[in-house]
Amino acid sequence: MKVNEIFYSIQGEGRWSGTPMVFVRFAGCNLKCHFCDTVHEPYTEMTIQNIIDEIKKYPTDRVCLTGGEPGLQITDELIRILHDNSKIVHVETNGTIILPEQIDWITISPKNDNVRLKKADEIKLVYEGQNVQRWIDFPAKYFFLQPCSMQNTEKVIEYVLTNPKWNISIQTQKIISIR
Repeated sequence: MKVNEIFYSIQGEGRWSGTPMVFVRFAGCNLKCHFCDTVHEPYTEMTIQNIIDEIKKYPTDRVCLTGGEPGLQITDELIRILHDNSKIVHVETNGTIILPEQIDWITISPKNDNVRLKKADEIKLVYEGQNVQRWIDFPAKYFFLQPCSMQNTEKVIEYVLTNPKWNISIQTQKIISIR
């Protein structure tokens, strides 16, 4: 598997904001979003066992598979072995690739209308003023709008106040200067 990095930090966005997690950032993405703040192209080839060995170094039971786009690489076997090691598996995806079964928490951050997943635990949408109402009927428990930049934070606040099914997700990791 092509792994960009594995690190231990605090989840900075969405429902689990503030929660310690091991992040496995996979290299590569099938989309090229202009606002992407992740350098995910460099990578190291790692086996599932290499990944598990690295994750075991940290004291949390939560693992977030992210990217790039993790759906390009994660497998049923990886999810099963993470569960066998008592890990709770979160995936942050653009939703354009069908994921393995048995993932504990799915966050879809849709970047276009090509979402192929049929359900998620949360929708976390980077807000640039686009029409987000199409997502309100998507089968998810939580709905978050995340400002694309500090310049549109006021627009996000206004939108959430008039559409209270949505919540604001701030990139806490940037505010408190953590990875």
